[in-house]
Amino acid sequence: MNTSHLLKVALAQISPVWLDKQATLEKIEIQIQEAAENKAELIVFGEGLLPGYPFWLALTGGAEWDTKVNKELHAHYVRNAVTLEKGDLDSVCALAKMHEIAVYLGCIERPLDRGGHSVYASLVYINEKGEIKSVHRKLQPTYDERLTWAPGDGNGLQVHPLKEFTLGGLNCWENWMPLPRAALYGQGENVHIAVWPGSLNNTKDITRFIARESRSYVLSVSALMTVEDFPKETPHLDKILEKAPKILANGGSGIAGPNGEWLVEPVVNKAGNIYHTLDFNRIYEERQNFDPAGHYSRPDVTKLVVNTERQSTVEINHKD
Repeated sequence: MNTSHLLKVALAQISPVWLDKQATLEKIEIQIQEAAENKAELIVFGEGLLPGYPFWLALTGGAEWDTKVNKELHAHYVRNAVTLEKGDLDSVCALAKMHEIAVYLGCIERPLDRGGHSVYASLVYINEKGEIKSVHRKLQPTYDERLTWAPGDGNGLQVHPLKEFTLGGLNCWENWMPLPRAALYGQGENVHIAVWPGSLNNTKDITRFIARESRSYVLSVSALMTVEDFPKETPHLDKILEKAPKILANGGSGIAGPNGEWLVEPVVNKAGNIYHTLDFNRIYEERQNFDPAGHYSRPDVTKLVVNTERQSTVEINHKD
């Protein structure tokens, strides 16, 4: 029986072991194993899940200049960030290959091609063969995120085939940016991955809007976070907890269909994998009357130019 038009997906709505790279990786691997046991072919994790969202910035006066608290927390964050060149995701890639499951993983990346000291909110795509196919560094960190995350580039604005489907993804408020969305639509995206740190307030409107605009499936995947998820050894934990609400991220993961209606309504304050099977035929049905990059576009009038070059401050030309 040909099932190439069907895709079983898992939305992994979990909390990190906050700012603990190794312990959070172990949680991620458990969710991948469970998804594979449930015959999922794609699993998605929230924004910056590995090793966690920088909640301290809003709780400890993150914009205060030259303070010991902010410096030490930032250093702890950078130390627990992911460096792909050093193989930090090798275990995830191995699991993806073993179970033939594709993975979208939100992580805090410390890339060597930008010097190895700044961090980026990156969305990593690992295909079902265990290969890292793209790393999308968030183009514009939002509000207080700019105090710890650097702005990314267009290199990760890529789409990827999985069975009959074409996947693409953006981080958090990037999903509100019309042109990055258009860049993915124009490459044939029909399953849009939207990852979030965790808030129903973020996912409840934009998920259905993007689905309606693009006539695609939209998978919004959020993380969870409560005060119990702060490890006791976190630097300046007492300072963080002074103003921290009991629930910092309540999830809100859900799936909208190509007609903009909910297939899985947002799930709040519940941990675990959320499963659903997508049917490609629904994409063709909804594109009959509107296709933003096809019959309902006018490239002779408006056209988007995308720079996908990976940015760096140095270009070294080696002489023989």
